[in-house]
Amino acid sequence: MFDLIRKHNKWMMILLFALIIPSFVFFGIENYQRMNDASHAAVALVDGNKITQAEWDEQHRREAEQLRASNPGMDPALLDSPEAKFATLERMIQQRVLTGAANKLKLFVSDQRLAKELMADPNIAALRTADGKLDDARYKELLERQGMTPQGFEAMMRAQLAQRQVVQGAVNAGGWIPAASGDLVMRPFFERREIQVTRFNPADFAAQVKVDDAALQAYYTANAAQFKTSERADIEYVVLDLPAVEQRITIAEADLRTYYEQNKDRLGQAEQRRASHILIAADASGDPAARTAARKKAEEVLAEVRKSPAAFAELATKYSQDPGSAQNGGDLGFFDRQAMVKPFADATFALKQGEISGVVESNFGYHIIQLTGIQGGAAGDFESHKAEIEAELRKQQAQQKFAEAAEELSDGVFKDPLALKPIADKLGLQVHTASGIGRAPAAGAEGALASTRFLQAVFAPESLSKKNNTNAIEIGPNQMAVGRILNYAPAQTKPLAEIKPQVTQAFVQAKAAELAKAAGEAKLKEWAANPAQAAATGETVTVARVMTTNQPAAVVNAALRADRAKLPGFEGADLGKQGYAVVRVNKVLAPEGGMAELQKQQYPQVAQAQNEVELLAYYETLKKLLKVEYKVQKPATAPVAAASAS
Repeated sequence: MFDLIRKHNKWMMILLFALIIPSFVFFGIENYQRMNDASHAAVALVDGNKITQAEWDEQHRREAEQLRASNPGMDPALLDSPEAKFATLERMIQQRVLTGAANKLKLFVSDQRLAKELMADPNIAALRTADGKLDDARYKELLERQGMTPQGFEAMMRAQLAQRQVVQGAVNAGGWIPAASGDLVMRPFFERREIQVTRFNPADFAAQVKVDDAALQAYYTANAAQFKTSERADIEYVVLDLPAVEQRITIAEADLRTYYEQNKDRLGQAEQRRASHILIAADASGDPAARTAARKKAEEVLAEVRKSPAAFAELATKYSQDPGSAQNGGDLGFFDRQAMVKPFADATFALKQGEISGVVESNFGYHIIQLTGIQGGAAGDFESHKAEIEAELRKQQAQQKFAEAAEELSDGVFKDPLALKPIADKLGLQVHTASGIGRAPAAGAEGALASTRFLQAVFAPESLSKKNNTNAIEIGPNQMAVGRILNYAPAQTKPLAEIKPQVTQAFVQAKAAELAKAAGEAKLKEWAANPAQAAATGETVTVARVMTTNQPAAVVNAALRADRAKLPGFEGADLGKQGYAVVRVNKVLAPEGGMAELQKQQYPQVAQAQNEVELLAYYETLKKLLKVEYKVQKPATAPVAAASAS
């Protein structure tokens, strides 16, 4: 058979091509065409122009990469969700709408406006030359690093400026709201109401609840989820961090002494000196004759100082031209060598206590210096710094060796997948245990048990079924953890017989709350029908949305729901497990004191909110004018786009 193929390979090739080419023609090209059509299919239309699937995918890829770069810890699933992708499409539509509106309005961006906007960017402004012109070569290089050309960048800037003009009118119209409208919006938040509350507490009705086995069984069956225990696991785990690595490091005595000798200056307190000076000012770049005259003056003052060293402070006040120290007798306080210009520092740190220098020249002029104090400068002996040096070297080496230990941990957990002790002993780690652990961190949890990533790994299917070690999971900077399940209890509903007291208590509470609600609703109906006959029960309190006076939110809502034109008024408030409340509204009170002032302060925010609503309405109008059509399904929780122009 193979001999036949070898002898007639030319004819066989022709036969194969005859078979393959039609298949490609009828199937391959069709598939290619189908793929090509899908990538170019419209996902939205703006003014008749389509946004393709390929454009949408590419834009979302770029945005996702930017977000990952700026937020390394972000969950990738958030970026790949349907809501995130649709938000990208909304932004693309917004840009197309604003660009289309700008074109129809024939909005124009002049070269002068563009140049002004470009120079407002600090990165571009820094490229100006000494004569104020833009360095074209550096400008081009800056844009190339971002994958853009000057022409493309400037076209993008013109488009953004035109888009901004489209919405500028609506933006400028914001910031103001009529007083009547503002009051109408804010009144529900700041208006006060004087109320009395009658509570119907479930505890008062518990004795009326009849308990029998049939009722308990029915309640248990209807509320089975309420009595379901969550899954729990007992685990063991190890944590590798810098302190654990440090414990394995031993520093030789010779290395400690070498480090001490090399870092004496840093280990000790830097020497500081206190000095007073007399300055005869002279500009270093000024007239040479003036500097000569200043030096001569300084030498004359020095001669006077030499005659009366004890009068240095008086002479400094008289002659020094340093406005910061002359009035203090020339005193500069304590300073280190780096705080002063080199000629001044060199001269000062060469003096002995109480000694006076000669004339010292610096860029500021000519100085006469008196050393008045010395502090610091002693490094201390080796023994006094030994513990500090050892801790520092351990920390440095731990930083270097952590990566090696992490790799060793990652490999070791698979060599013996059903035990942590071997790798823990090898790395000098402690094996911890924890009981009753769930998939989510418990309140107050710390370390590995506070890491959602670690717990997800522990409860992964492989870990649950085989009780294998997890991978080494990063739980923080220079922190890794490995764990395994020892015992696992799945979520389950306990039999009624085991939890009958618990079910009975829940049943009585639920039925008592129902009775309390029924009694409250009956009393509300009675009092609402005959307000004059209603008993005034409960302490009189004043509430507002911004001042609840420790009343439940349902009570405050009920109080503000009452018709202000029909007082006294009655409203009911369902408090759930806490029963029911009948709220009697006696008076409506205007805001006063601090509340009135707070209401005034809220006007700008209300105006801004109104402006944003109007801007969004304006954008929606533009979408209708430009006939925006969505060709893909919007996710149920997709965000609403807001108009803006960057």
